[in-house]
Amino acid sequence: MLNNTFIIPLLPLFAFIVIVFFTRWKEKLSAGISISMTAIGWVLSIITMIQVVTHQGEHAVRIEQAFDIINFTGFRLELGTLLDPLTAVMLIVVTTVALMVQIYSLGYMHGDPRFSRYYAYLSLFTFSMLGLVVANNFFEIFIFWELVGLTSYLLIGFWFEKKSASDAGKKAFITTKVGDLGFLLGLLIMGMTLGTFNYGEVFGLVEAGAISGGLLTLMAIGIFCGAVGKSAQFPLHVWLPDAMEGPTPVSALIHAATMVAAGVFLVARCMTIFIASPEAAMTVAWIGLITAFMAASIALVQNDIKRVLAYSTLSQLGYMIMALGLAGFTAGTFHLMTHAFFKALLFLGAGSVIHAVHTNNIQEMGGLSSKMKTTAMTFIIASLSISGIFPLSGFWSKDEIIASAHNHPFFMVIALLVAFMTAFYMFRLCFLTFFGAPRDQEKYDHAHESPKSMTMPLVFLAVLSVCAGWVGIPWLKHGFSSVVYHGHPHHVEANILLMIISSLVAVSGIALAYLMYYKKSISAEAMGRRFQPIYKLLYNKYYIDEIYDAVIIQPIYWTARSLWRFDAGIIDGLVNLHATVTIWLSKVKYWIDVYIVDGIVNGLGLVTGAASSVLRLIQSGRLAHYLLVILFGLIVIGFLASSNLLNWAFLEVGIH
Repeated sequence: MLNNTFIIPLLPLFAFIVIVFFTRWKEKLSAGISISMTAIGWVLSIITMIQVVTHQGEHAVRIEQAFDIINFTGFRLELGTLLDPLTAVMLIVVTTVALMVQIYSLGYMHGDPRFSRYYAYLSLFTFSMLGLVVANNFFEIFIFWELVGLTSYLLIGFWFEKKSASDAGKKAFITTKVGDLGFLLGLLIMGMTLGTFNYGEVFGLVEAGAISGGLLTLMAIGIFCGAVGKSAQFPLHVWLPDAMEGPTPVSALIHAATMVAAGVFLVARCMTIFIASPEAAMTVAWIGLITAFMAASIALVQNDIKRVLAYSTLSQLGYMIMALGLAGFTAGTFHLMTHAFFKALLFLGAGSVIHAVHTNNIQEMGGLSSKMKTTAMTFIIASLSISGIFPLSGFWSKDEIIASAHNHPFFMVIALLVAFMTAFYMFRLCFLTFFGAPRDQEKYDHAHESPKSMTMPLVFLAVLSVCAGWVGIPWLKHGFSSVVYHGHPHHVEANILLMIISSLVAVSGIALAYLMYYKKSISAEAMGRRFQPIYKLLYNKYYIDEIYDAVIIQPIYWTARSLWRFDAGIIDGLVNLHATVTIWLSKVKYWIDVYIVDGIVNGLGLVTGAASSVLRLIQSGRLAHYLLVILFGLIVIGFLASSNLLNWAFLEVGIH
């Protein structure tokens, strides 16, 4: 597989083509083709990772295959694949979550009228993400980057008959395009200054100082803008919570391991560029920190189960971005891997709950653990993992992120605070959903465990949530860091004290949630009233959507309306005036033409006709008549002539 990585993305593309053109009327066959192609890709990804690990020697495996599509006057564009440890890790992450989501969707989407279309979209999305992962140059990654944006739009707005889903799809598409504009600017700078988009060539030229500091920073920040959009970092984070309007399996696929992970993957891939530009790297770290804190604080007070998980995703992505900005290459990519598994489990678990009680509001749930034992158990395992409880996966990756900030005390303190909030809101969610007395008896009575097609992926992901992080145990000689490390600052020494502190912080968050929402020894309502301004600020998401609406959206609407009024009142008015004058002139011309020009012509015709009618009366065709007329004429002429002669004679006599 080392030389045939391109096969893995082509498998879901094949499934998409077959479903669209041949099996879209056969739902089971469409699902079977999509799942089987993804399963084959998953097996091949595991084989690829095994071969990468076994072939890894003193230097990391790096196999590149490409062909030129443009090679002119020193500028090259190519299409190709790159297999290195980072690619191998991402192949496993994407195919694993995609496979679990597709199996889970058999039960969740059963009976949907667009079932085959749903699986076609999933296959196309998986192809897009895998193509992005294996690309060997920035030009190619941008193509798949935009294709991921398109397919996410199709999946988020899958139930487009709902206005909220339609609006969410448009919001996600447009917001991410703002970040993509910055990404494109960075690529234009890269192409103009370096003359190539190939990863290896670009990184080599950057390390050699072929691009100046200012342009390098601008290029790096431009590339990061793409990550800000796709990974929903502040200030372009607003699309992700609304994207929960799509089917819940889509949320697990897009918001756990694939689309939102694309931005983190891009920053990790470009670590050489960010290391060469400390200003850009610190920008990355600060954006990650702000996003992590802001999203975690908002999640504290949300009541929609999927929105809590959406803001949790934002916060964890901020963690990863912060670590990468602080040169923690392994920390960021390690948490990307573990987070994909336990967050996919959380979203699928939430989908199982919604499927059972038909509501997203956790205030209408409660006591579901007795009726949904598998869902409850796996959801709690994922919650423990994301909270960073030893020895689950999240413990190892979260601690490495916190340790990556050991030279930046402020970052470390905020990271620990985010860890506390994460543990609190996750177990607030667990206690309100699965424990205590039912708060809506009717919904509780109708609750039931999901079918095996939905619970089996939950169990599999729960196992990964427990043990996937063990590959990154810091004392493991050939662990995660030794596989993915290829020249970047990557791994910090294990800090036992920091592990203890972070564990105590996580346990404290769980304990506070237990006291407030299980034992109820601390009144959540009283706390809300006491800190009402803060609660209101968090519940309304810092009013960022409202600020955007007032500062950006409404001015655009006002400008559009003003331009419409100008167009309708002035431009269209002038056009209509010109048309009115033209019509009036044409009527005047018509009157002149009809009554004057045609009148003269018709008058002449009438006179000629009348004269001819009179003349025709004297045209009898008989010779006798003509001789008589001639004789009469001669008499008249003679009479006139004689009269004139007499007058002349009289005049002559009178003169003499």
